[in-house]
Amino acid sequence: MLLTITTTYQPATDLGYLLHKNPARLQSVEVAGGQAHVFYPEATAERCTAALLLDLDPVGLVRGRGPGNEGFALEQYVNDRPYVASSFLSGALSKAFGTAMNGTCKDRPDLPAQALPLAVKVAVVSAPGPDWPRRLFEPLGYEVEVETTPLDPTVPAWGPSRYYTLHLRHAGLRLQDVLTHLYVLLPVLDNDKHYYIGENEAEKLLHRGGDWLPQHPERGFITRRYLRYLAAYVNPTLARLLEGTEEELPEPVAPDAPETPAAAAPAAAPGPPAEPKLSLHDQRLQQVAQEIYDLGPKRVLDLGCGEGKLLRLLLRLPKIEYILGMDVSHQALSRAAQRLHLVEMPPRQRARLNLIQGSLLYRDERLAGFDAAALVEVIEHLDESRLGALEAVVFGQARPGHVFVTTPNADYNQLYETLNAGEFRHDDHRFEWTRAEFAAWATAVAERHGYQVRLVGMGEEVEGVGAPSQLAVFGMAK
Repeated sequence: MLLTITTTYQPATDLGYLLHKNPARLQSVEVAGGQAHVFYPEATAERCTAALLLDLDPVGLVRGRGPGNEGFALEQYVNDRPYVASSFLSGALSKAFGTAMNGTCKDRPDLPAQALPLAVKVAVVSAPGPDWPRRLFEPLGYEVEVETTPLDPTVPAWGPSRYYTLHLRHAGLRLQDVLTHLYVLLPVLDNDKHYYIGENEAEKLLHRGGDWLPQHPERGFITRRYLRYLAAYVNPTLARLLEGTEEELPEPVAPDAPETPAAAAPAAAPGPPAEPKLSLHDQRLQQVAQEIYDLGPKRVLDLGCGEGKLLRLLLRLPKIEYILGMDVSHQALSRAAQRLHLVEMPPRQRARLNLIQGSLLYRDERLAGFDAAALVEVIEHLDESRLGALEAVVFGQARPGHVFVTTPNADYNQLYETLNAGEFRHDDHRFEWTRAEFAAWATAVAERHGYQVRLVGMGEEVEGVGAPSQLAVFGMAK
């Protein structure tokens, strides 16, 4: 990925002083995932351009991380990380231009305060839609041009991709401010962070965005995306950003929601404090757990168990004698074992639970003999062409008495403000089905394998579009 910064300030070569990088030579620094190279394609008194080229090693990025997403076995090696401006580029900016970002120039101490005419080009950025670069940068005074990239130049009917070349121009701004804006907003546009989100990242956002973010009309969106919708950090960070202002705090973010739906909920009537509202993710888990509880099975499968959130609920159901959690990711299984305190469990409780690594795309004798199986938000992470393999394994070979399958409802996506037509709620989804599409798939699967199926909405129903998620309850036909 390539970022260039150009100025026509006289003398333009003062850009080298500000960046602490000599225009006469190439300079390279080690960064997370690879190397960053700084060079100057042009450096005259009239015009100077500094370029930051980030060279990531796609193999090095995943070394030691374990198996990738089973929807595409090579996804961890074949992906867009090496050429998309993301959190990796933000980290490279901090490392290569950290002194300039802090507004320090030893040789010319007065220069950092100088407002410069600046032009920035970033090739390429990934964004929720072509309007979002403008919504993020125009309020900061930039002239924004977004250059679209076709999905395939030889097939115009496929339309544009979700990758854009970004051009920013400002008539007069400190270089320190430009670098800070890029540092915060590039990971917001991409939303796929390579680092752990915690208190430290919240403090970074407050440090780098404290001067301009409180006045930004998209501060809520920026804060949520920067902190990956983690309510434990998003809500207090927004509160701190708005301290001392007359602005009202936005609605607290739900942990798994991509954005607040455009349709506002009616105001609550006066009365006692309401119970804390469950996130959509927790609603799904509790609804599936309730369905399983009502069924009363003795042996239950959690297929694609992830970090064990449903397993925790199932362990609370005393009638279940044995639970098997399976996931393709060894790392997720390790986190599940830690979060469930598997090692510290009493022997009797420990005997009820087992965690195994495996794929839903291949026959596995360990999955036979269960009364119920749950696949919560699993199928949309597979390529549609692989659903036949999953069907053969779960419904054909394992054949549990009941199967619970949940997936997002694409009809509901129109209520999310930041989703454009055809976009998915999360980047790792391979498809999202409408209610009709899900019903057609579930009905066909049931008919082929001797099940009956019942379809249920998950979350609050909205007239015309249904609920945010949908559940298919398969029961073995008697």
